[in-house]
Amino acid sequence: MRHEAKNQPGDASHASRLKPRITSAKRDLTTEVDAINERGECVPTPIAGEHPLTLYIDKREIVTLMTLGQAPEALALGYLRNQRLVRSIEEIAEVQVDWESNAVAITTRTALQNLDAKMQKRTVTTGCGQGTVFGDLMDEIDAIRLRHDVTLSEATLYALLDNVRRHETIYKSAGAVHGCALADATGEILMFVEDVGRHNAVDAIAGTMWLEDVDGSDKIFYTTGRLTSEMVIKAAQMQIPFLVSRSGLTQMGHDIAVKTGITMIGRAVNKHYLLFTGKQRFVKPVGTTMLA
Repeated sequence: MRHEAKNQPGDASHASRLKPRITSAKRDLTTEVDAINERGECVPTPIAGEHPLTLYIDKREIVTLMTLGQAPEALALGYLRNQRLVRSIEEIAEVQVDWESNAVAITTRTALQNLDAKMQKRTVTTGCGQGTVFGDLMDEIDAIRLRHDVTLSEATLYALLDNVRRHETIYKSAGAVHGCALADATGEILMFVEDVGRHNAVDAIAGTMWLEDVDGSDKIFYTTGRLTSEMVIKAAQMQIPFLVSRSGLTQMGHDIAVKTGITMIGRAVNKHYLLFTGKQRFVKPVGTTMLA
């Protein structure tokens, strides 16, 4: 079914920003199939959706993403942002998702410069379903500067983990998806997106932040997936200083976290966590110490 594009007006403070016209083409996130349990009984069971979505910029095919379909327009925008193919939301005139053709068509206000050069070099990452990074993977890392005047307390970390645990998710009913959340300085969840690949979920949050002009410089990013180089780079590009995962990390993810100065916490479940990098921003309760 095709959805007509509509304007997305911002508040008065955002009135001067050009925002694209976008569709609202969210799909059903689960479908029900029959399964046979260990007792030989037929059990109707929800399973996660998975749909191809081919992204076009000015009628040029860029990539096909496999997605749950929760936030396809934000996913497309976040993908362009995190791949550094588009520099600002103001460059984009329209985003139209059409599930009949499994496509998202993005129209820019002026033709993008150097698109061919940016697409010539691709790095296939370890993301679920495989992520792709255009250009040199380490481009612009040296230029990223994260805030040093913000902190994350242990109590806030625990509050975030509890909020994530209590959040209603597709994973609880159907499994087979990764979730990402953006939280504020108190651990309250501002956005929560699930998708079949964790890189899709982070891109969808990046796109929503772009559309809503959300500043990431004091926010916490949570993911259920492992912390690879791609995840760390994307968080840093969004200027987010705190990166938390219930899973582990890779060596390159750790190296880039050190390079960007991001505060990275892994294996974070209930009251357990491992603080890997950026411990200068992490605050323990009075009476406890952080060993070097």
